[in-house]
This record gives sequence, structure tokens and C-alpha cells, in this order.
Amino acid sequence: MDLQNSIAVLNFGGQYAHLIRRRLREAGIKCELIPYNTPLDEVKRAKGVILSGGPASIYEKDSLKPSFRIEELNIPVLGICYGHQLMASELGGKVEGSKEREYGKARVRILAESQLFEGIPQSFSVWLSHSDAVSSLPKGSTLLCKSEFEDKAAICYKPERLYSLQFHPEVSHTEYGNKILENFAKRICKCNGNYIAEDFVSSAIRDIREKVGNAKAICAVSGGLDSTTAAVLVKKAIGNRLKCVFVNHGLMRKNEPQEVMRILKGKLQLDVDYVDASDLFLRSLKGVSDPEKKRLVVGKLFAEIFEEYVSKEFEWLVQGTLYPDVIESSMPVPGSPKIKSHHNVAGLPDSIKRRLKVLEPLRDLYKDEVRIIAKKLGIPDEIVSRHPFPGPGLSVRIIGEVTKEKLEICREASWIFEDELKKAKLYDKLWQAFAFVGDDKAVGVFGDKRKYGYIVTLKAVTSSDGMTASYYPMPWKVLDRVSRRITNLLDKVTAVSYSISNKPPSTIEPQ
Repeated sequence: MDLQNSIAVLNFGGQYAHLIRRRLREAGIKCELIPYNTPLDEVKRAKGVILSGGPASIYEKDSLKPSFRIEELNIPVLGICYGHQLMASELGGKVEGSKEREYGKARVRILAESQLFEGIPQSFSVWLSHSDAVSSLPKGSTLLCKSEFEDKAAICYKPERLYSLQFHPEVSHTEYGNKILENFAKRICKCNGNYIAEDFVSSAIRDIREKVGNAKAICAVSGGLDSTTAAVLVKKAIGNRLKCVFVNHGLMRKNEPQEVMRILKGKLQLDVDYVDASDLFLRSLKGVSDPEKKRLVVGKLFAEIFEEYVSKEFEWLVQGTLYPDVIESSMPVPGSPKIKSHHNVAGLPDSIKRRLKVLEPLRDLYKDEVRIIAKKLGIPDEIVSRHPFPGPGLSVRIIGEVTKEKLEICREASWIFEDELKKAKLYDKLWQAFAFVGDDKAVGVFGDKRKYGYIVTLKAVTSSDGMTASYYPMPWKVLDRVSRRITNLLDKVTAVSYSISNKPPSTIEPQ
């Protein structure tokens, strides 16, 4: 982990901690999310520190504290929510439990000038979330901002490079939140803002060459953006010492296996072996309804098949792991939940772990950053613009047991939906769009006869990185065309619905 010329975000388990890092990277600022107990000597290498929010009270017995005192850093610090209360308490102020928990939108008013609020109106909306509040300020500090609920919403401490906020500037609900974070990084920490994703390629190739040396690497490719970009990047670094394996688990989109092989071998000139294991995966999923078990079944079987290719000549395993995968698959601090099991993050069998070293060149990136890199690497638009697809494939878009019947419905309905979105020039505006199906059925009328058929649900969302997502207000004319095509062409379907759930509280995939 290289903290030089970066902002270090200490993670105290807050649900928005990753968003702080995200917002700063959007502004071209190098930023790393690190554990709250990272040693002082390591943290001091950064140009500034942000203390994230967290679910605990600073007075709880097992509350999280950094491994050093704030005053020992001698670099700028910004505390947010839990970090705000931690700073105020440690620097001599008083923090007490609020009579009422504040959660949601509020307006704040700036009371004093500061570099932190440079270029921001005197009054603006913020997102508050806290059960504790600063009741009295540390000696020599200045109250910069107050909320409509009389919260001490922003404080500047002595020396003046120490700041804290009761509200969350990283969430979209806070007006000028990005500007506040930029002010801290650029004006107060003197970061230059030239950390751009395009610059990643040359340093990544250099890093891969140093790590791998003269050894050989193997990579499981799916044809998706992440694994393809990782494979092309590694090939540029080590050439023909990279071997790729494409396992068709039979849970892919319509015509996808053929298109993937055409692009990987023909256009990108990757050395790829094709394995058709679709029947084996379908048999293994028989009787499995629990979504987490389905993910684990697919991941375990995939690893077993892939392991057959892992001979002694390979020393490295290349994976297209992205930063959101790491966040959703790990518990970075005590009390943080694991959302999903990603087979390329948490599901590697011990036999492979013992034999291969893992190479994850995209691990610190978000999806849209990977798209920039993929274009720079010359990866075709068919892959760059393709919507994200889950590793377990359509198995997690089928609620309940995966059957051939439901698999065919899911695959064909999704293809029809995507086709209509492309005709309406909406496909490229969306993060993801697909159909899913469960066991619920509805009565329909076809040719004056009653018919009992499946209900297909359509889902389309917008997002910047997959960490949060909003449902897309689909035009009724488009939904009408999709619905009519699905019910006319898919004999076993009698009804079509549209999902209007956001992430959170929902996830993008139905399972």
C-alpha cells in the first residue's frame, strides 16, 4: 500500500466509508481506504487523513480507536460523523448521547470562514446520521457550521489543519459534499489532483512484471469487462506466458459463449482454452434454492474445473477482482457485514491458494475506471459497453431452483429486453438491465383459454460504480413493447412486471 501523495481514509466501519475514497478519486485525487488501526508511521506518509463514520458510539466499551493520538500525525485531518465525535472528544471537547437520533436530510448554516467551505453558499442541505453529538467545543477551536437542529455540524481545531463534520459530505444527499472533500484534499492537504485512471496502465504493467518475473500465469476469463481487462493487461506485461481458460457454465446470456470466444481469440489474440461444462453445472444446481448456496455451488464447481488446468508450470493466478467485490466480500473492521460471496474473492479452494500466488491488477479500481483502462488497452466496445454480469450467471437471476425451463425464460426475456433498449438508444445510459424469474405464476388468457404461466420481472438501474444504484424510470412505450414481445414469444410466460427498488435497500441482482 503506497500512501505517498495520497489521502488516507481510516475505516471505522461506516457504511459510506468506501464512498469517501470514491469521491476523491473522481476528483483526480489519490486516496486509499485503510484499517482504523493502521500504525502511525504508515499513516504519516499520507498528505492528509480522513476519519470515516462508524456504527458505534465512541463511549462503547469496544468502540474503535486509532493506534495513535490525532495530534501525533502532524498532517491535516478531517473527521466525519464518528470521526467528528472522536476528534472533538480527544482534543478536549465533550460528546454526549443525543436525546433524539438524527437521521436524514437537514440544512446547515456556515458561521465562520474557512478553507474547508471555500466557494460554498452560506446555507445548504446535508445528510445527518448520528446518535451522539458534540455538546461543548475543545478550547481554542472554532464552530464553523451549525445545523437546523442546533448540532455543532463543523469544527475547526487548533492547529487549523484539523477539521471535523457531523454530516456526511460523501453521500449524494449532501449539497456541495464533493466540493468540501476537494477543498480538504487540494486546499488544505495540497494534493495536486492529477491521479487519473489512464495513468494506471503503465504503472500496473511495471508492477506485474516485477511481481511475476519470468514465471507463467493462468487466468479464468468470462468475456466480461473485468476478467478481459485483467487478462489483456497481464498479457501486455508478460506476453505468451499467460494462459486463459473460458469455462461455459451454461448460465450465460443468449449467444454469449460464441461471441466471447470470437473476441478473446480473434480480436484480442489471447491464448484461450474453451471448456463446455453447462450440463455439469445444471446437474449440480438441481434442488438448490438458497441464493448464497447457489453462488457457492457455482464457485466451487468452477474452481474444481479450473484447477484441472493448474499444472506445476503456473505460479500466478490472475483475477479481475474490483474494489466493490472486495468491499462486498470482506469484513474490513469488526461489525462490518459481508454482503455476498464472490467466487473470485472469497471462494478460492485451499488447494489453489497453496499452489498459486494471486495477481489482482484491478483490485483498487471501480467499474467505470476499468472501462477507461479497457478502452486504452484497445478492448472492443462489445465488451467495454456490455452491462455487468454476475459470476454465477443467470443462477442468481432465477429465484428458487434453477431449471432448464426457467433458465430458457430468463435468457430469452433478458435478450428481448436488451434488444428493445438498444433500439430505443437507452442501453448505454444504464448500468444494468435484465429480466429475472421465480416460481410465482399468474393466470393469463390466450385465445379465449385460461393459461397458467410464469411472471417475468424486468429490472434496469443507473449507477456510477455499482456500490449504489437507482431504478431507471423506463418509458411506458418501451415497457409495453418489451412486455408484448415476451408474452407473445415465450409460451410459458403470462405476466411481466418492472422492479422499482434502489440499492440500498435492495441489491442490483435479485439474489
